[in-house]
Amino acid sequence: MDSKTAFLIYSRLNDRYPHTETHFLHFQDPFQCLVLTILSAQTTDATVNLVAPSLFARFPTPESLAAADLEEVEIIIHRTGFYHAKARHITGAARAIVERFGGRVPATMVELLTIPGVGRKTANIVLNHAFGIDEGIAVDTHVRRLAQRIGFSDSANPDKIEQDMIALFPRSHWGDITYLLIRHGREICPARKPQCETCVIRDLCRFVHSEEKG
Repeated sequence: MDSKTAFLIYSRLNDRYPHTETHFLHFQDPFQCLVLTILSAQTTDATVNLVAPSLFARFPTPESLAAADLEEVEIIIHRTGFYHAKARHITGAARAIVERFGGRVPATMVELLTIPGVGRKTANIVLNHAFGIDEGIAVDTHVRRLAQRIGFSDSANPDKIEQDMIALFPRSHWGDITYLLIRHGREICPARKPQCETCVIRDLCRFVHSEEKG
């Protein structure tokens, strides 16, 4: 796909989904943003938002979470799934923040990637949502699926998808395109039974064209 077509797709989605919100997780600071983003893996943002008040009422700071009893954390976050691993990740992340970053979440990609449980997707989300920094494009499940369907990338690898999309869109659009694709993926283009007949980018989408030819 060329950049001109990519920009047209962006423009239509931007018109379709006004930015009444810029993120889906309810956080108050970079620490909460990081923890909730780690917890959001393999579950819904709504589920994570349900556990957030209890989690941060009990562990409001990186220092308190770093010293937390693992079983207590598991009980609080149980409904998010994979709670054993997630509890280790968020307490490990808190310890890293306390021990290596003076209790403050770092605002660079290089530093964030040294924190337990943080990959490029999580780091991109934290940088964009918590600090307003566009270092890359966060490729979650929705972005990955739509990037392949629409034609932004031919790869199934999230890192390659990110690089392909970075080449298509200017930096000023990197944060927005993640938001727009997530909204579109949830409302119109789910994994099963995409609603192509009501899609505002139907005429530009590779998936629609392949279905019509098939």
